[in-house]
Amino acid sequence: MQIAVSAQFTSAAADGTGGSSGGAVSSQSVTAAVHPVCWYEQSDTGAERAKYIDSPKATDYMSTTRGDMWDEYKARFPDYESYADDTEGHWYIPVCDARYMADGDERDFGDIMADYYANNTPVYVPAGQAAPEPVIDGATLARAAWDAVTIPTATIGYNPMVGQSRATVVGMDTWVWATGDTPKEVRVTATAGPVSATVTATASRLTLQPKDGTAQCTGFGIPWTEDNDRLGTDCVIVFDRSSAHFKDSVTPVDVKVSYAITYSATDGTTGTMNTHTTSTTTTIPVAEIQTINTRPTKQP
Repeated sequence: MQIAVSAQFTSAAADGTGGSSGGAVSSQSVTAAVHPVCWYEQSDTGAERAKYIDSPKATDYMSTTRGDMWDEYKARFPDYESYADDTEGHWYIPVCDARYMADGDERDFGDIMADYYANNTPVYVPAGQAAPEPVIDGATLARAAWDAVTIPTATIGYNPMVGQSRATVVGMDTWVWATGDTPKEVRVTATAGPVSATVTATASRLTLQPKDGTAQCTGFGIPWTEDNDRLGTDCVIVFDRSSAHFKDSVTPVDVKVSYAITYSATDGTTGTMNTHTTSTTTTIPVAEIQTINTRPTKQP
């Protein structure tokens, strides 16, 4: 089944006025193919099923080896005698297949199958009438929707930026902040038949791993301005060596954002998914300011 998936990304990029609230919204629309974990599958004609149920061999075998379970089996095909002469209509029976569970779906397949079979009995469909439409359960729909979208990786700005190389300086606090489409929240929605699902992914900070330095981030950073300098920031790097020994004289910085994910669906399904982390590597030129120390001399 093809489904339409829409995503909204709320940017973490700060507005530069002293906060890191961001708020700009971008969107993405994609399509995805999803198969139900459980569905109805065409089976015998009315005549074939009635012949099997009423056959002496089946009746004798099932009644002696399974007892009351044979009565339960026949009860799942109500009024089967009414279709005993129908060679064109078909019974549709519930089927489940674990292969269609999404990667990372931690639900127990046995529980899914038992619940579906308990709530979905075989259905007889006369020739020319529509077969039962497959229903994508909320958890499967939510995971298919999430897997279909591409989460933008983070981009950053920094300060200071000295000279033509726009380098920061060894030993100083280098302010770092999220820019552009770096998301702090992602909302993904999709609908398949009667079921709609919404996935919400939220992040609270950048994670920075610079070469030759240490980082401390508790948020998405605040752009440096003279006014903001008095207030401070929640994301800094202190480099302890210049970039001279790296290719192109720039220091690599790994930038990650981790998202906690929840979902809910109109069929009553709710749950969580494994944390999703975006990762990219950017570069920052780092310069070293050299000074000459001299020992004071006695003046005559």
